[in-house]
Amino acid sequence: MKLGKKPVKMHVKKNDNVQVIAGNDKGKIGKVLRVFPDQNRVIVEGVNLRKRHMRPNKNHPQGAIIEREMPIHASNVKKV
Repeated sequence: MKLGKKPVKMHVKKNDNVQVIAGNDKGKIGKVLRVFPDQNRVIVEGVNLRKRHMRPNKNHPQGAIIEREMPIHASNVKKV
């Protein structure tokens, strides 16, 4: 938790089904995978996908480009 910030009571919890009401993924429905109450953000399945470059490792000897869900602000989702 960052200094000076208090966790906010969230209106959504893990495993809730939510709909995105603002942003590029407006209208999409998904399940909440993680909640970050201190940042007031959530990760929703299949929403806000971004490509991440992975350096070479044991699993990916050539390296890889992986699509991952990134957090979005909790005010941009509503329960379904």
